[in-house]
Amino acid sequence: MNEIFSRIEHSRTADDVVGQVEMLILEGVVRVGDRLPGERELARQFDVSRPIVRDALKALEARGLVVTRPGGGTHVADVIGEVFAPPVMDLIGQNRKAAADYLEYRREVEGIAAELAARRATGDDRALLSAIMRRMEDAHARGDFEDEVAIDVEFHNAIGECAHNIVLLHTLRSCYRLLADGVFLSRSLIYAAPAAQDVLLAQHRAIYDAVVAGEPVRARQAARDHIDYVERAMNEAERSGEWQRVSRLRLRQRGGATAASA
Repeated sequence: MNEIFSRIEHSRTADDVVGQVEMLILEGVVRVGDRLPGERELARQFDVSRPIVRDALKALEARGLVVTRPGGGTHVADVIGEVFAPPVMDLIGQNRKAAADYLEYRREVEGIAAELAARRATGDDRALLSAIMRRMEDAHARGDFEDEVAIDVEFHNAIGECAHNIVLLHTLRSCYRLLADGVFLSRSLIYAAPAAQDVLLAQHRAIYDAVVAGEPVRARQAARDHIDYVERAMNEAERSGEWQRVSRLRLRQRGGATAASA
C-alpha cells in the first residue's frame, strides 16, 4: 500500500491515529480487506512511537474497524456487512418485485452518484476512472467475460467514490454487494450475449465520458439509461430461459426428444 497516512503534528496520541484511520475508512480510501502497513511502518508515517500505534490498532479493533490475523497483519474489517439477514435475502432473491425494486433503487441512486461525480471529480479521480475504463475495454477486446464482469462493479464503485459523499459511497457499496452475490440477478445472464456486451461497454463509456467532461446532466441520464437497459436485458434473458424450458418440456411431452437427438 502506498503512503496514505499523514504525519501527526500536535499531541501525537493514539486517538489522533485512530481518527485518521477512521476518516480513511469513511472516505473509502481504504476498503474492506485492505491490509494496513506494519506497526513499524505506521509509526514512521504517523511520526509517532510504536506503543502509540499499538494502542491505536487495539482501539480500532475494539470498535470493529480492523481485524488482526495471526501472522497475516491488520486488515480493514467488513464495515459494510450484510444489508439484509440471510433469511430475508433468500426471500427477496426469489421475489420478482424485489428485483424490480432493486433496479429502481439503483437507477435513482446511480443517477445521483454520476451527477455528483461529474460535478466533483478531481484530476486524480478522473485518472482512476480512466485506468478502470481502459481495463474494461481491454477485457472486452480479449473476450475475458469474467474479468469484464468484475470490472463492471469496480467501475460503478469508482463513480460512487468520485461523488465525494460518504453516505452515498457506503450505500452504493452495500448495493453492489448484493449485485456481486447475485441476490437479485445473475450478471452472467445479461453478459451472455455478445451484442449485450457491446452495449454495456458503450454505456459505461458514456457514463465515463460525461463524468470526465464534467457534464452532470448527461452523466445522470447515462447512468439511468444504463440501468434501464440492464432491466430490459434481465427480463429478456429470464423470458428466453423460461421459453426454452417450456419448449423443451413440450418437445419431451410430445415424444420428440428421441427424434431431435437422433
